Amino acid sequence: MSIIISPSLLAADFSNLLADVKRLEAAGCPWLHFDIMDGHFVPNISYGSAILKALRPHTKMQFDVHLMISPVEPYIAEFAAAGADIITVHAEATPHLNRALQMVRELGKKAGVALNPATPESAVAHVLDDVDLILAMTVNPGFGGQAFIPSVLPKIAALRGMIGNRAIDIEVDGGVNDITGAQCVAAGANVLVSGSWLLKHQGAALTTAVQQLQGK
Repeated sequence: MSIIISPSLLAADFSNLLADVKRLEAAGCPWLHFDIMDGHFVPNISYGSAILKALRPHTKMQFDVHLMISPVEPYIAEFAAAGADIITVHAEATPHLNRALQMVRELGKKAGVALNPATPESAVAHVLDDVDLILAMTVNPGFGGQAFIPSVLPKIAALRGMIGNRAIDIEVDGGVNDITGAQCVAAGANVLVSGSWLLKHQGAALTTAVQQLQGK
């Protein structure tokens, strides 16, 4: 199974975002993860769709947009228009999960559903045919640099079993480094979001860190 690395823009140098994006792309990261926080669903505010729109012409990376917003439906079209390739909504953020996922797909984007650490895998059992990606949070969303929650590993394995033959990616986000990333891959994940740990590497060390996450 090929492991996709989706570095979190939240850990980048906001005084020089494009330079960080370029070095991540050159290091072999095919996706770029956008943590969109509203200060309501999660206790922090990050950035909005203008950042995607500004970066979109400068990279071929897949824009992996994680909407930590409630209500989420009013913002889906905005992020799609700004350049998102994948739009992930939280199961906990809307009472109409099917509708939100259908909105994403109707806009021609891949649809993802995210689960907080305490939310069971059963929350997505009835939308498996509506998603392209399931994001298992391995920290409680809202802040970067948190410690990995190992109790999520059995949930990742359960999600892998639930998916069966469906072409659904399993992504993990939170506290991912070379050690916890390998644990997530062993449990069944194939997309790793890494922020603080990955972005601290410079030069050739960044490429080495990406390869470590990929198990190379």
